[in-house]
Amino acid sequence: MTTWRGWQRFATTDPPAPPQPDEAPRSVEERLAYHSAFVTIRTPAISELATQTRTLMLLGRHQEVTARPSLIVTGPAAAGKTTALLHVGRACHLAHTHKNPPPPGTAHPTVPVAYVLVPPGASAKTLIAEFARYLGVPTTTRMTQTQITDAVCHTYTAVGIQLVLIDEIHRLNPRTTTGAQAADLIKDLTERLPATFVYAGINLPDTPLFTGTRGAQLAARACLIDCGPLPARHGSREPFRDVITDIENNLDLHHHTPGTLPRHTPYLHQRTAGRIGSLTRLIRQAAITAISDGTERITKKSLDAIRLDHLAEQHHRPRRR
Repeated sequence: MTTWRGWQRFATTDPPAPPQPDEAPRSVEERLAYHSAFVTIRTPAISELATQTRTLMLLGRHQEVTARPSLIVTGPAAAGKTTALLHVGRACHLAHTHKNPPPPGTAHPTVPVAYVLVPPGASAKTLIAEFARYLGVPTTTRMTQTQITDAVCHTYTAVGIQLVLIDEIHRLNPRTTTGAQAADLIKDLTERLPATFVYAGINLPDTPLFTGTRGAQLAARACLIDCGPLPARHGSREPFRDVITDIENNLDLHHHTPGTLPRHTPYLHQRTAGRIGSLTRLIRQAAITAISDGTERITKKSLDAIRLDHLAEQHHRPRRR
């Protein structure tokens, strides 16, 4: 998805559909593939990110003097940050292309969204090369960083980029010379491109990105959306239980009893530390196991037999002892 063709394929391919009451039963292979891909569960963080992105895109639409306001999605590993980023990007892409269909025979279609991964140990030149690679902007080894940046800004503006998604932003370290240059490049792009920028990374307020003069500039321009662990209870609501219910409602198992998983909310919250990524992986893996062994149901015993990611297992191990 870090190229336009790949992103367009992702954005325009129908997401997995949950089973419908009036459709014929799916085959084993179809159901295994479905639970492998699965639906995107709309968490509070996804809802907030979608609302904020729409608002900031409208707010900055006619702003030309300074950089437009941006968004930062942060949280621990396996908290669903990239999922939220891609969900909002796809929604923006589809909404734009539905409202502005390209004329027949158009050689240069409108490109509303760009998705860029920060490379490990990114310098300004390697980072701008990723922006160029997304749209296939021609570059050569002899081109300077300034020349590549000018070509990227010209092309991104010409094709109508409105939303720039930058993932793995925690890889930037402004305390190093190359990291500081890469951070300055992003600031330069936010001022030259008529687009809203959304960043995602692990525990960003605790990283050097928010320190020093550059960090102060970023903090002054960006809203922070915390994609952290879901609490078991928030006031009168139970957000973690609500997510479990949504996941269960989308399962495709023949003998699973509805309501089983929500009853195990305290266990699932402790098992996954409230992280949406660990939770969906646990339940999807249990569903695939249930299809493979023919039981077609998920129980607490089958959940307990699943080995999860190391962070979740570390959190769960003391309780098991």
